[in-house]
Amino acid sequence: MNDPLKIAGKSFRSRLFLGSAGYPNQQVFLDSLQASGSEILTVSVRRADLTGYGEGLLDLVAGKVWLLPNTAGCSTVKDAVLTAQLAREAMDTNWIKLELIGDRETLYPDVEQLLRAADELVRDGFVVLPYCTDDPIICRRLADVGCAAVMPLGAPIGTGLGILNPYNIETICRNSTVPVVLDAGIGTASDAALAMELGCDAVLLNTAVSKSTDPVMMAAAMRAGVEGGRMARLAGRIPKRLRAEASSPELGLIGT
Repeated sequence: MNDPLKIAGKSFRSRLFLGSAGYPNQQVFLDSLQASGSEILTVSVRRADLTGYGEGLLDLVAGKVWLLPNTAGCSTVKDAVLTAQLAREAMDTNWIKLELIGDRETLYPDVEQLLRAADELVRDGFVVLPYCTDDPIICRRLADVGCAAVMPLGAPIGTGLGILNPYNIETICRNSTVPVVLDAGIGTASDAALAMELGCDAVLLNTAVSKSTDPVMMAAAMRAGVEGGRMARLAGRIPKRLRAEASSPELGLIGT
């Protein structure tokens, strides 16, 4: 199926973004990445080895995927902007997944600071993909300041609860002027499929694969879920009905 994902003028065949944290070891991570078919890998700037010494994560995946550094752990505009600038300098990319959490308990985005940081980074030449709440208004404002995509959460980070508010996600997708990437909350492949059926352009996940019993198999399942959900979205589902309707015509029934 020729259905590429396009963000900021760049095309990707895969609509699954994969995170890089929490795997049992590097080989399981590399096998999972291959099984996922993902072409975009998110990397926490504070975790990546930027010194050039030793075999860091960047060495293992160099040339194989599009790296998307993130500002995980930042809670102020100043820290997020500085982290993005360090990533641009060290990793030679102006793409940044912007994360600005409001507190350590919920890990919910601080939307006020998120908007300020996004605006500052866009004006500084970054391609900004912000992790945000599932609020259609916030998503619209982030697109208005120039973000290349929006990344609303399905559920709090690491919970695996799936999509808690499918109505909001569908509303965001229906009205967004930029690609929508569902981020956080995915627990299993059916959650990823639902996100795509609701109209999301892509899905980003990490823990659901890295902490599963078999990360490589789960990565393959997520790939199938995203692809199946996308095809179902394009194919168009039948309308839901409150009453039964026979799939075969009743004309010519035998007996009384």
